[in-house]
Amino acid sequence: MRYFIWLSYTGGAYCGWQRQPNGMSVQQRVEEALATILRQPTLLTGAGRTDAGVHARRMAAHLDTDVPIDDPAGLVGRLNRLLPPDIAVWSLDAVRPDAHARFSATARTYEYTVTGVKDPFAPPAVHRMVLRGVDFEAMNRAAATLLDYRDFTSFSKLHTDVKTNLCHVTRAEWRRQGDRWTFTITADRFLRNMVRAIVGTLFEVGRGRLSEEGFRHVIEALDRNQAGDSAAAEGLALVEVHYPADIYL
Repeated sequence: MRYFIWLSYTGGAYCGWQRQPNGMSVQQRVEEALATILRQPTLLTGAGRTDAGVHARRMAAHLDTDVPIDDPAGLVGRLNRLLPPDIAVWSLDAVRPDAHARFSATARTYEYTVTGVKDPFAPPAVHRMVLRGVDFEAMNRAAATLLDYRDFTSFSKLHTDVKTNLCHVTRAEWRRQGDRWTFTITADRFLRNMVRAIVGTLFEVGRGRLSEEGFRHVIEALDRNQAGDSAAAEGLALVEVHYPADIYL
């Protein structure tokens, strides 16, 4: 039987979602908790992989098990009692045998949030930085041009093993919420480090170091060295993974 597990986590204590030989990952923590409850090794396949320090408000993964799960809500409760405070499981849903957490996803949405105000009650997925003089209207105009392109090599981590750098971005905009600004971006897929590289380059526009036309030239150059520095990981969160409704049983 195949199930989708939906969870949230703050990534500050982890080397990312995916298992790594040199540190604790979110995937490893959840797999260990599942193995304890189900009394058998249980492997998860995630919708993607978030980097070290990156957060997820709604991450999806699938698991296969021969152990009947008659009480999914009860299993969720037991998992949450075993898992540390920075990981929360929300639901466990039966899906079709061919449903795949990564390949069945039609889109993913990330948010990057910044503030210029010191706030001890700010949630973890907020990056504090100097925002004085930053032109968010110019950043929004530049961000809108992302929808005109498909090849995002300029915003991809170098030397990755992906076969294509083509992505279809359907939303890219900054919105203000009180003392915070949030960049929301939705695409069918994302490259390694793509959102943080885009945000870092947009701040070059906002600070007047790069024109909006220059932002287009960065995209068209297909060269990571032409883009700005990557924004800090702590401001980034995966907020939704989108699936067709017919994958659920």
